[in-house]
Amino acid sequence: MSDKHKRLVPWVLSLAVAISGCGGESSDSSAADKAPTSEPEVSDESSLQIPDAREVVGQSMTLGNRQSVSRLVDVYADEGKQWQPYERAPEYTHAVAIENQTITMSDGTQLFAKVTLPGFGAGEPAEGSFPVVLTQTSYNTSFGQFAPQMGGANEFLIKRGYAHVVVDVRGTGNSGGSWGAFDEREQQDYLEVLNWIVQQDWAQDRIGLEGISYLGITSVLTAQHNHPAVKAAFPIVPIGDGYRDIVFTGGNVNATFIPLWLGMVTGFGLIPAEMATVDPEAALKALPERLYGALAGFQVPTIVKALAGEPETAYDGDFWAIRSPLEGADKINVPTFIVGGLFDLFQRSEPLWFEQLNGRVDTKLLIGPWNHIEAAGVEFLGGGEASQHAVPDLDTLRLQWFDEYVMGLDTDVQKQPDVTQYVLGLDEYDTTSHWPHPDMQADRFYLSPAEGFAAVGQLQPQAPEEAENTLVAQHLLNGLCSSSLDQWTAGLGGMLPLPCAQDNSFAELAAAKYELPAGEEGLYLNGPMQADLWVSTTAKDVQVSVRLDIVNPNGTTTPVTNGLMTAGLNSVDETRSRFVNGEMIQPWHTFRLDDVQPYEPGEVRKVSVEIFASSAYVPPGSSLRVSVNTSNIAQGLPPLLTALNSLLGVMTLHTGPETPSSVVLPVVPSAKLDSMQAP
Repeated sequence: MSDKHKRLVPWVLSLAVAISGCGGESSDSSAADKAPTSEPEVSDESSLQIPDAREVVGQSMTLGNRQSVSRLVDVYADEGKQWQPYERAPEYTHAVAIENQTITMSDGTQLFAKVTLPGFGAGEPAEGSFPVVLTQTSYNTSFGQFAPQMGGANEFLIKRGYAHVVVDVRGTGNSGGSWGAFDEREQQDYLEVLNWIVQQDWAQDRIGLEGISYLGITSVLTAQHNHPAVKAAFPIVPIGDGYRDIVFTGGNVNATFIPLWLGMVTGFGLIPAEMATVDPEAALKALPERLYGALAGFQVPTIVKALAGEPETAYDGDFWAIRSPLEGADKINVPTFIVGGLFDLFQRSEPLWFEQLNGRVDTKLLIGPWNHIEAAGVEFLGGGEASQHAVPDLDTLRLQWFDEYVMGLDTDVQKQPDVTQYVLGLDEYDTTSHWPHPDMQADRFYLSPAEGFAAVGQLQPQAPEEAENTLVAQHLLNGLCSSSLDQWTAGLGGMLPLPCAQDNSFAELAAAKYELPAGEEGLYLNGPMQADLWVSTTAKDVQVSVRLDIVNPNGTTTPVTNGLMTAGLNSVDETRSRFVNGEMIQPWHTFRLDDVQPYEPGEVRKVSVEIFASSAYVPPGSSLRVSVNTSNIAQGLPPLLTALNSLLGVMTLHTGPETPSSVVLPVVPSAKLDSMQAP
């Protein structure tokens, strides 16, 4: 087991240990009883503009969404910022938990909350009021002492003068009601929780929102209410588009993480131990209610409908728009620090958050070489003291952000880099002023099959002069042992002692492969990517999987990124797609039922595959490999009907002057890398 995986073990084991969590007292505090007679004044600064004195050096096109088409935004000059340390000593000696609270929602449902205040002794909270950090979780606040990332009190912040409120969202943990995973009722609760907080004697009307994964998603959704007390947000690995990011990537349902996640939320809510201290009768009723809700309400029915291809679930629509926080990014008017991961579950949207918020509010983006679980650990944040960009640890980053915008201290946080990304292959962080990289150009490379019996073709700037066909058998099991297994199980798959989980060579044995030598300067990629592949199939449909890897001199591969697309769903809205120097480099697929186009026998069709954004440097002596296959089971399975239409077929990948299959890569001059620049 690697050192990295050894460090993960305590965090993962804490999930299992957490099931035994219990205890605590409670006092009833109703938000409805104490609510003001009218709604609080809510800011309407959804188009808030932040003056920016930096030099504008160009423009970049954003990716659109359901609500808006693509648009041009300013790109600022890179000021060469590097990370600077930030420290502030604790002011208090203890984090003191007060009596557990219940917050009564407008429909009568009671949410459970844990409140921890600064203090100078055990059981002795300090007098006065404090700025507040709010975390809202679906993983049961009772387990926070075992896995703080899932909703425990943050003693680092509390001892520096913050009150920390952690709330179980409705239908989870110790809270009442039925869970709907970010549905409209849950999102309404977020606002009512804010109203309750500002009425408490220990709370100032200055609130910072934070959390990882589900807890980070609640942060960005809560920020969209524009409550006047909310001053900043610090979401870690938040989703952007529920449909496109993970649940139905390329029209394929995720059958690895999503069932695991739904089961985890359900399991953690089956033991509402502390609910009994609030309302014993409600605790006795909770178990059968939650079992019924899981089996007949939301969890199991949602999985079944997804796998069966039920139209309202398997295709994009209102169900997914509600659960796609990025749709409301224009409503956020507070400084927001986004933390993402190159191999995170929500890899696709984390940089999109930055470009949607940048220019309107103070925004920072940090993307590291992490999967989902790794992003939860402080030890995985940072480049190390020897790094040119020694990124501070998570607690320090969050403290500086909240000290500046919530507590109102002068921390010089604006002098920290705007965008920091780990560069695969270089194994170093690089900083820029914008995402995508300000100097990125979209370069198209054409697939040229190998001559003779060579197994690997070439990527070249011109389309082949002669047409060639490459056959790839269609099956659903590819990717079962690949880097995708690690990513799409949130990091759990990577803990298995399987070499093929870290090296994609095994998964690419039957794929069509094409390589591009790095050249003397190396090849630096930074941004979104796209594959335009001309394919036909002997079946009625086909899944097209595209992987990018660095091929090392010893023949092993370093995974970079991948994309997955059901060919029959290849309906692209160009008004919402991203173009760079005239090339489409990030397609916006509609994923509507009306747009499904089954294949006809012998039909050749161009399929545009969105390849999730990454940053990687291919050093001299190595090559970039693009491999094309017909499935990636770890990332997604087609729904039942689509799967039946795809079975027992053979995909033909066409190349040549009339069918110029190609990839569009985000190429940045290698000299722009900080580590490549002269001192």
